[in-house]
Amino acid sequence: MAKLTTVLSILATLPLISSSILPIKHKQLPLSDDDDNDTPLPLIIWHGLGDNYAADGLAEIASLAEDVNPGTLTYIIRIDDDASADRSATFFGNLTLQIEKVCADLTAHPILSTAPAVDALGFSQGGQFLRGYIERCNFPPVRSLVTFGSQHNGISEFQKCGSTDFLCRGAQGLLRSSTWSAFVQSRLVPAQYFRDPNQYEQYLEFSNFLADINNEREVKNQTYKENLEKLERFVMYVFEDDETVIPKETSWFAEVNGTDVTLLRDRAIYKEDWLGLKTLDKKGALKFEMTAGGHMSLSDNLLKKVFSDNYGPYGRKLGGSEQSKEDL
Repeated sequence: MAKLTTVLSILATLPLISSSILPIKHKQLPLSDDDDNDTPLPLIIWHGLGDNYAADGLAEIASLAEDVNPGTLTYIIRIDDDASADRSATFFGNLTLQIEKVCADLTAHPILSTAPAVDALGFSQGGQFLRGYIERCNFPPVRSLVTFGSQHNGISEFQKCGSTDFLCRGAQGLLRSSTWSAFVQSRLVPAQYFRDPNQYEQYLEFSNFLADINNEREVKNQTYKENLEKLERFVMYVFEDDETVIPKETSWFAEVNGTDVTLLRDRAIYKEDWLGLKTLDKKGALKFEMTAGGHMSLSDNLLKKVFSDNYGPYGRKLGGSEQSKEDL
């Protein structure tokens, strides 16, 4: 009980939901068509739940990106400069305000803000957060977005927690008991992308984050669609044996209701092009990929392929397979 009380005291100090969500407009520099420029675009990375920006694993990934595309500047997104606080912010915080902070940080960065574009890599929940960044501000603009095991269509269950991970266990208890309360929706990160088809009306009314960035409400945000359509490539990876993200098909924007799986191309969000996903697909920019193993099973060879196919200098022809896969 003492641990839960501590979690609640932390939550009570966090800010409430922002009163309005307005995309940020910036004057963007024109993208250069100079094929002779071999300087790689900067790479921004947003880590997942329970991780922090200073983790050794992320530093190794940044080093690998530089090995594949020499000269790559890698910026790992952080909500707090203190690594412990940055980890806590993956569980507790207001996603609307967190994305606003990231937008401000990247806009103020002396190198990122002057680059013609950046590339982006999202791990787990960091993937849909990067998509929120693109939709809401997109300055500096993102050229290629790659996400691994991200919950683009939400989660219907919270992940399992370690027996001594009290941040995770406290978040899990709140998610189960008070998902749609203003208190939880403004303070518990996974609750803000919780989406159970059996509670769809509550989700549309109360979701602080996902219902908005997925443009599922009646009034659509045209700027979100226009910003996402600017991507040259959007690659979504599903982990074949993912038992952490439920349902795993959310990583491909699929709708799962019980045992029924509706693939993205059969959903209204695609057919009516609420987000520009259909537009991206038609121009060959939308890629559905699957990789073996459980959640966040990442090999150096897989990451090298991602860095080689999707990142590097602006103006280069992006590699990789030409055909999208969308069958489990």
